[in-house]
Amino acid sequence: MADRGLSTAAGRCRPLRDGALALAVWGPVLLVTGVFAWLLADLLWQGGARLSLQFILSAPRDAGRAGGIAPILVSTGLIVAVAMLAAVPLGFATAALLAEFTRPGGAVGRAIGLSLDVLAGVPSIVFGLFGNAFFCVWLGLGFSILSGGLTLACMALPILVRTAEAGLRMVPDDWRHGAAALGLSRRAALLHILLPAATPALAAGLMLGLGRALAETAALIFTSGYVDRMPSSLFDSGRALSVHIYDLTMNVAGGNPNAYASALALIVLLLAINGFALWLAELLLERRMLVQ
Repeated sequence: MADRGLSTAAGRCRPLRDGALALAVWGPVLLVTGVFAWLLADLLWQGGARLSLQFILSAPRDAGRAGGIAPILVSTGLIVAVAMLAAVPLGFATAALLAEFTRPGGAVGRAIGLSLDVLAGVPSIVFGLFGNAFFCVWLGLGFSILSGGLTLACMALPILVRTAEAGLRMVPDDWRHGAAALGLSRRAALLHILLPAATPALAAGLMLGLGRALAETAALIFTSGYVDRMPSSLFDSGRALSVHIYDLTMNVAGGNPNAYASALALIVLLLAINGFALWLAELLLERRMLVQ
């Protein structure tokens, strides 16, 4: 009888425990989703009416209170292009070194991995100070699109390297053994077998690095500058979209309406990039399951 009473009490408590567990899991999810929905709704309410094709294609006027963001978008695209062109070859080469040419747990791999982890945790303002001292002053590039892009490349490297390294390590060892049995060198196996197999992870890392570069503000204030006119070369100063939003909000009286519209344009770009990265991650998972 006592055992039956205990089992009955346990059965009554089980729904409470299950409910508490469900609340602990779904509560933070709903909270984060609600915060993002609130943010997006506020941007749509404040800036949706101003976001139009004319806003996208026209230049800012009256310190950004009027006009659009065409030169801002061009400067942002050039800064991000410089960052990706500089970061992608170095990042993928470092990932290949870590995944294929260093001994697991070795001193070299640990040192590089520790450096990447430290870089990933460095605040963007510190990258901005470094970029200003190294690219702007020491290399003589000044406040320019080139300085801002190279600084963002340093910031995007940890994401690119870690994502690409994970993709290469997910390729089954049987593929490496098969390549060696066919007489392929490690370099040939990497170029013709491993990298194509890890293409979804490489593309996902590229998209995540691109999203990181688009959202940065502090580093670009110290490197690419504030100029809001259409750039004519990479050595011109250029205002990124995130810097434009900051300037309109903090330094321009009456600039909030255009700041909201610019922020909404930035959110749309980030959603598109992150959505594409998520699709590539799912594709990578499907490939891995098929291989296994």
